[in-house]
Amino acid sequence: MGAYVLFFGGYHATRTDINVWCASAAAQRSDATFDGYPWPHAASSDAESAVNAFAHAGSFKQAIGTAQECATGLLYLVGHSSGCAIANAIHRGLKDTSKVILVALDGFSPSRAQLSQPGTQVWAAECGKAVSRNHNALKRIVGGGLNIYKATNCYQEWALHFSVVNSAANDGAVKSIKTGYANCRANLCWMTI
Repeated sequence: MGAYVLFFGGYHATRTDINVWCASAAAQRSDATFDGYPWPHAASSDAESAVNAFAHAGSFKQAIGTAQECATGLLYLVGHSSGCAIANAIHRGLKDTSKVILVALDGFSPSRAQLSQPGTQVWAAECGKAVSRNHNALKRIVGGGLNIYKATNCYQEWALHFSVVNSAANDGAVKSIKTGYANCRANLCWMTI
């Protein structure tokens, strides 16, 4: 069985955003299955609100079931921005994480216990001297273990923040959270490690 990827979009990521991202990822990697969840309705951008709203909607239990069913092969739990809080919580909820790779894309850091597990990845982005939204905070937590995606034409805050999830992001296309998935080409830099 090929790899199974569960992707958790960040604050205000819509079902359409997730579908577009999954379709782009699947077009690049036919050896993996891509699935994902949009941002939970009525959640604010903080970790507690995200996880609580995700659980209240019944999505937490569903995602745990999907992860356990699909963890017979390699399973990636990938969060972007605030969606990292949900990916981290799903990871904590699994009984067996021996075949699970947790990936945080410029968002909430995994716990110390999660960071110590083989395969856990934390990513931020840089473009020249510009750094992504959560780069500095993640650098303080992860230190030399922080993976850096080298973006191009992304000097503005939102373009650089979304470059780790959308390699087509640039200052002209991505002006806000709402345009983060514009011309989406799923950034799968974390699948090469």
